[in-house]
Amino acid sequence: MPWLLLALLTALCLAFYNFFIKLAADHIPAAVGAVVLQLVAAALGAVWLLKLKLQGQPLPITTKGLLLATLAGLGVGAAEILTFVVFSRGVPSSVGTPVIVGGSVLLTAVLGLVVLREALSWPQALGLVSIVVGIALLARGH
Repeated sequence: MPWLLLALLTALCLAFYNFFIKLAADHIPAAVGAVVLQLVAAALGAVWLLKLKLQGQPLPITTKGLLLATLAGLGVGAAEILTFVVFSRGVPSSVGTPVIVGGSVLLTAVLGLVVLREALSWPQALGLVSIVVGIALLARGH
């Protein structure tokens, strides 16, 4: 499957993720929602890992890889709790999700530029500026 199709499928999954957190936020405490979400995600990951193992796929594991995955897990765990909190405060999904996701994209790009020394073309820079403008416009009324 081409990377762009995979990326769009990932975006669809993240849309469902944010949408259902928004719906759940008024019905469950943030910590409980985050734990349930993580348990389901861990079960799904375990099924996928088992499938790969049964297919005989090599699964090389390094200490650095485990450390980086752990740090990513800390980030996503905190983000989930905070997303529940944001939406429990009545922020509309149409505002909160673009601010959260757009901010995430912007900050990830900055980390890529500063820490990983990745290059950025003018059209890509313009896209990042557009994200900043979009976040400012969305957050302005809230």
